[in-house]
Amino acid sequence: MSKHSIAVAIFIILFTFSCQKKEEAPLLAHHLPEKEEEVTPIDSSLITIPFSLALHPVSEDYAFEKSRAVSEFYGKKIGLSDFSGGLLVAKNGKIIFEDYKGYANYAKKTAVSKSSPLHLASVSKVMTATLVLKLVQENKIDLNEKVQTYLPDFPYQNTTVKTLLNHRSGLPHYSRFSESVKGWNSRKILTNADVLDYLKRYKFALLSKNDTHFNYCNTNYAILALVIEQVTGMTYAEAMQEQIFKPLGMNDSFVFDFVNQKNEVSQSYKTNYVNHGWDQYDAIYGDKNIYSTPRDLVKFDLATYSTEFLRKDLWEEALKGYSYEKRGVKNYGLGIRLREWETGQTLHYHNGWWHGNTSSYTTLKNDTIVIIALSNKYTRKTYQAMKLSALFGDYPFELDEKE
Repeated sequence: MSKHSIAVAIFIILFTFSCQKKEEAPLLAHHLPEKEEEVTPIDSSLITIPFSLALHPVSEDYAFEKSRAVSEFYGKKIGLSDFSGGLLVAKNGKIIFEDYKGYANYAKKTAVSKSSPLHLASVSKVMTATLVLKLVQENKIDLNEKVQTYLPDFPYQNTTVKTLLNHRSGLPHYSRFSESVKGWNSRKILTNADVLDYLKRYKFALLSKNDTHFNYCNTNYAILALVIEQVTGMTYAEAMQEQIFKPLGMNDSFVFDFVNQKNEVSQSYKTNYVNHGWDQYDAIYGDKNIYSTPRDLVKFDLATYSTEFLRKDLWEEALKGYSYEKRGVKNYGLGIRLREWETGQTLHYHNGWWHGNTSSYTTLKNDTIVIIALSNKYTRKTYQAMKLSALFGDYPFELDEKE
């Protein structure tokens, strides 16, 4: 072997070793690595998906500046000493702030980490709506089709897939069925099929006529999960894995199996780490019951910028508002909330709350920023994450106010 070949071989070995060490090092974005002057190894803080994206690289200077501002807000103004969960801010897949605190299981002292799936509560609706749109793209579902087309036993003839998605169906909330059913069995663990059966048997009065008013209601998404199962021939969990989690590499995400996973998942706590426990609605999915991580949610958010994953016209259908019968800045799309200000700025987000779990997913489409806060110990500090939008665009939030 020539001296030149030996030198090249040594360089390759040293370069590979350097990259491996860099990948193994844990990264908190508010302790950003210094710039590499000569060699740029694989950046472990850059999250990617296997779909084409027209997003620009984010400079370390920008990441460092914004990271300090986020840390200042959450570390000093909001305070995280009692927080249990994960916080993450990313631009174009580049993590610019990331932090994890508390316990996924307090009794076992299992710490929350970047790979700890936490209950998304109603942020799960964003995933359910996207799965429906994927099936629209495959011509298996029509947004304007009547639900009875897919579920013949569904008793309300005017309800469409779209009015389930945008909460304009007028359906009553399944947690209120007990008020109208004599001899309600509060110990019975309800399933999605039970929700449909109660609607069929009792034909509860609608809260409003179809597509006339916005009424946020978990029943809508429990029924959508049944529609998904009907048209795919798979369980909701299998369809979500096949259409969303697996294609995007969301390896720490799954749909909760109440019967088999109660003791395995991250637990839900009251403010003092008292386990919240379970109730008869915990097995219902579609409206909730997806467990995921902030990093996996970044992958999902990146997919919302890819027309390879979902057609542009379908993203546009999801992101526009449908409820303008009342004045105000708040609105709802297809599985996503909106705030539309007179200045022309629009913010898309979804919050969640189920037992002690709270969640917030904020996606700034004009600024390609995603802000994620998940907690398994009850707190409203997760919802403060939306205010961080003011650091990245002209959004009317004040960062100098206490919670």
